[in-house]
Amino acid sequence: MSFAEKLLPQTQAARILALANQKGGVGKTTTAINLGTALAAVGETVLIVDLDPQGNASTGLGIQRRPQQRSTYHVLMGEAELSSVIVSSGIPRLDCAPSTMDLLGAELELSEISRKTYRLADAIQRLEADPRHGKRYSYVLADCPPSLNLLTINALSAADAVLVPLQCEFFALEGLSQLLKTVERVKGSLNPKLSVQGVVLTMFDRRNSLSEQVAQDVRSVLGDKVYQTVIPRNVRVSEAPSHGKPVLLYDHECAGSQAYIRLASEIIRRERDLRAA
Repeated sequence: MSFAEKLLPQTQAARILALANQKGGVGKTTTAINLGTALAAVGETVLIVDLDPQGNASTGLGIQRRPQQRSTYHVLMGEAELSSVIVSSGIPRLDCAPSTMDLLGAELELSEISRKTYRLADAIQRLEADPRHGKRYSYVLADCPPSLNLLTINALSAADAVLVPLQCEFFALEGLSQLLKTVERVKGSLNPKLSVQGVVLTMFDRRNSLSEQVAQDVRSVLGDKVYQTVIPRNVRVSEAPSHGKPVLLYDHECAGSQAYIRLASEIIRRERDLRAA
């Protein structure tokens, strides 16, 4: 029995987590890639759904864009099933539904489509009901764009919970407040089951007193919603995407890799506690 199986009983339905923050450059995609890799490393079966037109989650896993590639855009537009766009990352138990630049126009096109806020939720539901796919995911991680648009709303409407990467900087709490208000609005009108799974502090620099102050401020506001694990500012984490690898494969021993392994364990324990409650 794997470490993950000891911590968290396996269930048929995937646990869907939306990684969201309307600010860019907070480590959201880096967290999606490396958390997915860490979860897979401890025995979970993970699907990363790339909803960012920049496609950094896809390229960060070494998935190259191809001409006429089917992507999450085609899934949201109803032109393809999720099962048909999923590709292997090359990492055991970790798959990815890649994005393409077509997503740049999705905001306008979705506004004309029925169930425009539930396109991703419907696609995941069909995937789980499709016996031909032959794979059950224990986690689906939706990597959202750095804005609160219809792509992000689709992720929040599909998700069981939101995971918020938060950079340790001066304006962190201001952006977080906006996001939490959006989560409450989505919970009230579109997805009653939505909750905040947790907030992970990223780019933490112990040499910088501001990082410590931001961490204290966030913990004073959100309490145990903030993970104990913090992701340090780390050169190896920054280098890894240029090699098309998660940092856990690029340098398993570095501080960033070890932090993501601890974060995965903390999330699994939190999930276990939620299901036991």
